[in-house]
Amino acid sequence: MKRDVIVVGAGPAGSAAACHLARAGLDVLLLEKTSFPREKVCGDGLTPRAVHELRLLGVDTSGWFPNKGVRLIGGGNRLELDWPDTPGLTRPRSDLDELIARQAAASGATLQENTKVTAPLQERGRVTGVRTDVGAHHARLVVAADGASSRLSVALGLRPSRNRPIGIAGRRYFRSPRHDDPYLEIWLDLAPAAYGWIFGMGDGTCNVGVALLRTDHPDYRGLLSRWLADLPEAWGLTEPNATGPLRGAALPMGFSRRPHYLPGLLLTGDSGGMVNPSTGEGIAYALEAGRLAAETITTALSSPFPERTLQSYPSALQRANGAPFTLGRAFTRAIDDPRIMRLATRHGLAHPTLMRLALKSFGALPASSTPTPTDRLAAALTKLTPAS
Repeated sequence: MKRDVIVVGAGPAGSAAACHLARAGLDVLLLEKTSFPREKVCGDGLTPRAVHELRLLGVDTSGWFPNKGVRLIGGGNRLELDWPDTPGLTRPRSDLDELIARQAAASGATLQENTKVTAPLQERGRVTGVRTDVGAHHARLVVAADGASSRLSVALGLRPSRNRPIGIAGRRYFRSPRHDDPYLEIWLDLAPAAYGWIFGMGDGTCNVGVALLRTDHPDYRGLLSRWLADLPEAWGLTEPNATGPLRGAALPMGFSRRPHYLPGLLLTGDSGGMVNPSTGEGIAYALEAGRLAAETITTALSSPFPERTLQSYPSALQRANGAPFTLGRAFTRAIDDPRIMRLATRHGLAHPTLMRLALKSFGALPASSTPTPTDRLAAALTKLTPAS
């Protein structure tokens, strides 16, 4: 049986792509190597950008714990920045991914769990399907949404670029009285090119973790341990209050694996390095990339010149996030220098307008529905930045 599209990986990017494709009337097979529910290392914070994409998918977010913005702490300063229009949310990845995958299935995609993709199928240099541990599956197109390691991409010779940042994050859940904090709290000066977070989940626990955005030998365990030891004991972020082990995962950032299209194959989400280098945010970009991949495929399969349309997919990604990712890569290189990190935290956080401009330029803070002068300046800066 030949499908229209096979999507490899039922994380946010893959499930979003499958959902949009199925709604367009295409025959979609969504393959997941594990079974739901499953763990994924993440901060669990959903920005308004991510919430917007979830609502486009029709995911019911009522009752999810809201957050009203970000709280930045560093250099002796503390700054709270509210989301301009709509709140963000928090949701554990242990059930977020399943909710999106089930939404794809409800929209008409065939979800097949516990199916490991072992290799791509090719004919005359074009991907025509995948081989799995239970047999071969053929399709007109394949979407690689199989995560940072992306074995499907590696099998086709696509490896992360050495000049693009690939960080690492570690997170753990704790029972804490801060579980209902309305802000996503981010600590900026733990180490050069590193930050920590405390995100209240609204269920009695906090998601607490660290991310090292640019380092060759990331010791996230040691960094997290040292940071937590300095925090107030009353917050409960101690070993007796931990509800599970510390888990780590790679952060493939700034379009670290390219090209995003090979004949018959589109890369999306972590497989294509679609994590913002300046913030470590990945869910919003994964959901958005899944939608862009689906839109490209839907248009291509109804076009007399499908290949020309498919080849436009990388350009669509660049238009969406190329400039903020370029700025983010420059930022992570700069804050490798402790002096620049101190300058950014001690002086930057003391000037809210400057921080809003920086965060909007990096794609970390959404623009207002009614653009402000800061929004317009950030947009102008983004337009001047090469999307490479």
